Amino acid sequence: MKTCKDTEFAYIREKSGLSVKEVAQLLGKSERTIYRWEKGESNPDQHVVHELKAIYNVHSGDHKPEPLFRFIDLFAGIGGLRRAFETIGGKCVFTSEWDAACRKTYQANYECDHPVNGDIRDVKLEEMPCFDVLLAGFPCQPFSIAGVSKKNSLGRPHGFHCDTQGTLFFDVAQMIEYHRPKAFVLENVKNLVSHDKGRTFKIILRTLEEELGYNVDFRVIDARAWVPQHRERIFIVGFREDVGFSFDNFAKPDVGPRLGTILHPENGTELPEPPYTFGKNGEVAEKYTLSDRLWQYLQNYAEKHRAKGNGFGYGLFGTDDVARTLSARYYKDGSEILIRQEGKNPRRLTPRECARLMGFDKPGQAPFVIPVSDTQAYKQFGNSVAVPVVEAVARHMLPSLIRTLRIDERRDTLAEQLSFEEVVKYG
Repeated sequence: MKTCKDTEFAYIREKSGLSVKEVAQLLGKSERTIYRWEKGESNPDQHVVHELKAIYNVHSGDHKPEPLFRFIDLFAGIGGLRRAFETIGGKCVFTSEWDAACRKTYQANYECDHPVNGDIRDVKLEEMPCFDVLLAGFPCQPFSIAGVSKKNSLGRPHGFHCDTQGTLFFDVAQMIEYHRPKAFVLENVKNLVSHDKGRTFKIILRTLEEELGYNVDFRVIDARAWVPQHRERIFIVGFREDVGFSFDNFAKPDVGPRLGTILHPENGTELPEPPYTFGKNGEVAEKYTLSDRLWQYLQNYAEKHRAKGNGFGYGLFGTDDVARTLSARYYKDGSEILIRQEGKNPRRLTPRECARLMGFDKPGQAPFVIPVSDTQAYKQFGNSVAVPVVEAVARHMLPSLIRTLRIDERRDTLAEQLSFEEVVKYG
């Protein structure tokens, strides 16, 4: 009998970074069955080996087999959603991002065997490649009520083609309607739920569930469990098949990291990275320290609003703290996240620290390439997703995604069998 270490299944399972319990939950099997496969007492189905190989090869850098699933990346920004879904065996086959500076950063960090498209409104639905999962961090926009009100008064039916016409959500809904992907993930700011007194979100859910026929669940998630930053975002997940997906048992770490884990240590343990850090100890460049004039202005501004009973003002943090939300306006004065410095004015985060704060940089991995100016980098990271949060969402979706992939495989097999029987019958 083979030992655990000798079986292919055990080797792949260990390399995937998943525990026996996690694999059992992922595949819908008992832990006893997984142990039997590991010991070689019985053989797993080939599709199970393929699924684990797809996940393992994404981590390993070895020659990659066929991906577990294919996805498209809409409103891609700098690829935060893509980065996460590649970790569970996905392959990006289509990208759309209108901002040229974001496209520059995206292309500097990802292997693209397809062009990075611009405006999603210029994309022709019939020319898109086949895909299984749609990812979109679409912007929040108000929906016009004029056309809807008129149709209501005339007693005429209306749907998302009318309700959301002219918004970017309309383009996303059209893609889902035309291509019928197995699943989708839509990401947005927390306030989407209350936008326009809740009407916007109500129309979005009605479109996805009632008109497009998807099984949908959503959750507002704070990134502070994964990165040292308060960052609440809503994730809307839909599956074409009823595979029992729910956020009810979504797991998150009990204790999150603190800012000290992402700040430049400035003690020589980190190589200098001009223009962010210099010298033998890797000290942060002086340009990130606030000038006396700007620091005085921020203090006066905060005091003025405190006197009025408002909470507006700068945020000053140390290594043991969790920061406020990094925003796209951070390039203006850095006021929402300022880092204390002994004996001098506080400083902004460097773009490299922003990459770490958003989870684009991780220990043991090549640094995220930042090919743009500081101003553009701050905008890009401030507009992006916290990658570890999306990775957690992706891992939570994976069992359901595998189930829906298998449903389609069985459906395709049945279609092939019927076609063969018809050939035999009708010669």
